[in-house]
Amino acid sequence: MDVVKVVDLCKFYGTGNTKVEALKNINLTIKQGEFVAVVGASGSGKSTLLHLLGGVDKPTSGKVYIDGVDIYGLSEKELAIFRRRKVGFIFQFYNLVPVLTAEENMLLPLLLDTKKVNKDHFEELVNILGLQDRRHHLPNELSGGQQQRVSIGRALAYSPSIVLADEPTGNLDSKNSKEIIDLLKISVRKYNQTLILITHDLNIASQADRIITIGDGNIIKDEVINSEIL
Repeated sequence: MDVVKVVDLCKFYGTGNTKVEALKNINLTIKQGEFVAVVGASGSGKSTLLHLLGGVDKPTSGKVYIDGVDIYGLSEKELAIFRRRKVGFIFQFYNLVPVLTAEENMLLPLLLDTKKVNKDHFEELVNILGLQDRRHHLPNELSGGQQQRVSIGRALAYSPSIVLADEPTGNLDSKNSKEIIDLLKISVRKYNQTLILITHDLNIASQADRIITIGDGNIIKDEVINSEIL
């Protein structure tokens, strides 16, 4: 089943001599449960693609479907709700709320939506992330690796269809980076979620089911690594 479908997606900035074509007629499908790594040089369009897939930026033209829904056919309010429920974001900078505990940060999307917490699912997530003894700590009482674990928990708390990760290990040392990638792989496999991850690290990319290489706003290579998933 295709959970993501992109049709003729374009994103341009500026006009005339200052016009920048960040993405040019991207066509792409991604299946449920797939781990896709997106690689490419700085300025190639990787982050632009991720932002458009997540509904945090608007395309110049083209369509993005998530779970069959044309997300840019939604109103701003509808899109905000859809994004909160269907898309989990993990960033290089953890973006945790400093006055909330690790547990409160993880539950924030549910609390914003006034949704009842599935306690069994949440406890399982806390255990997978190894945050049992850190759940009541504030962000400034956590290491960088622990803060990133909390941000992963926040992204997964709503059981989204897709998880979008933009250089999630960019601020971490090699040991923590490996642990974070291992945790993401375990989580998305366990909950059959789709993970789309931007990275400059080819060692991380090589662990994906598929590697998409972006160059000058185009997909220049789309390579299947793990054919068992696809």
